[in-house]
Amino acid sequence: MSTSESNYNTIIIGGGQAGLATGYYLKQQGRDFTILDAHARTGDSWRNRWDSLHLFSPARYDELPGMSFPTSPHAFPTKDEMAEYLETYAARFDLPVQHGVRVDHLTRENGRFLVTAGERRFKADNVVVAMSNYQAPWVPPFARDLDPAIVQMHSSAYRNLDQLQDGGVLVVGAGNSGAEIALESVREHPTWISGRDVGHIPFRIETTAARYVFIPLVLRFLFHRVLTVSTPIGRKARPKMLGKGGPLVRVKPQDLTAAGIERVPKTAGVQNGLPVVGEGRILDVANVIWCTGFRSGFSWIDLPVFDDQEGRYEPRHERGIVSGQPGLYFVGLFFLYALSSSLVEGVERDAQRIVKHLVSRMD
Repeated sequence: MSTSESNYNTIIIGGGQAGLATGYYLKQQGRDFTILDAHARTGDSWRNRWDSLHLFSPARYDELPGMSFPTSPHAFPTKDEMAEYLETYAARFDLPVQHGVRVDHLTRENGRFLVTAGERRFKADNVVVAMSNYQAPWVPPFARDLDPAIVQMHSSAYRNLDQLQDGGVLVVGAGNSGAEIALESVREHPTWISGRDVGHIPFRIETTAARYVFIPLVLRFLFHRVLTVSTPIGRKARPKMLGKGGPLVRVKPQDLTAAGIERVPKTAGVQNGLPVVGEGRILDVANVIWCTGFRSGFSWIDLPVFDDQEGRYEPRHERGIVSGQPGLYFVGLFFLYALSSSLVEGVERDAQRIVKHLVSRMD
């Protein structure tokens, strides 16, 4: 098979909200760029999540620059509505997204960046890595010791209850994904949820008070303006939050109890093919859903830009600008600048700043 090579001024890796926002600003500047996306369609990063998922933020906070969300500003979009919005956005602004291009290596060659995807080679003066820190689903090593008769899957593979077999369900991980999937599971199965209490926000996001007071206060003020790397409280909070899940947003602990879900301690191992929770309690379940999060997915970046922070490889950058590798940028990272940076709400500001720096560097 022959190897093809393409040249661009800028390559954006990732065609989700961060990549599209960056592409929008590059398009406004008339720059030569392409967006490489591993998925078959724009929006598949949302489309391929579990069927009942809704965003935690109202539509007014889920918009990218230049295009409003086509629904009530107070509605909580479904994951499919978000996917369709992103696909429409890319088409409206004629953003050059190349689908089905899974990048497997990024390095430098003769002073330019070299991006490879299988047999394809792309060279550029600038590369924007537009994705979250955590891309690789993680389950504990002892998961392989579960009885093969038990249906087990990571939350990234879960779509709906049709994937489960008759019998009990253990949801491992009590964060937002775990809580929402457990509430769905308990409709048809005895359900246990395992993991630490991650806390919860003290209001219902669907209420009128939340719509007009609490959500603007949290999303626009606290997450977007207060908890940033420019404030003392933000700088103190950031290292504590890296790699940690946030508090429960839509679900409250009392919702789990009222639904008949039993809270159990941490899943500690496997005995006789069954999961063990706490100090030796064995749960006889037919299904296990691992809501255990993700690990860094940046092993394909072959550049000296990472620090080992408690086993997590985090890129060194200043608000997304990698000074040690001129022309390399990140958008969409958790707490890149603010707590909102990995949310749809936050990528616009970060993408705009990155493109401004990139353009000034080239002019």
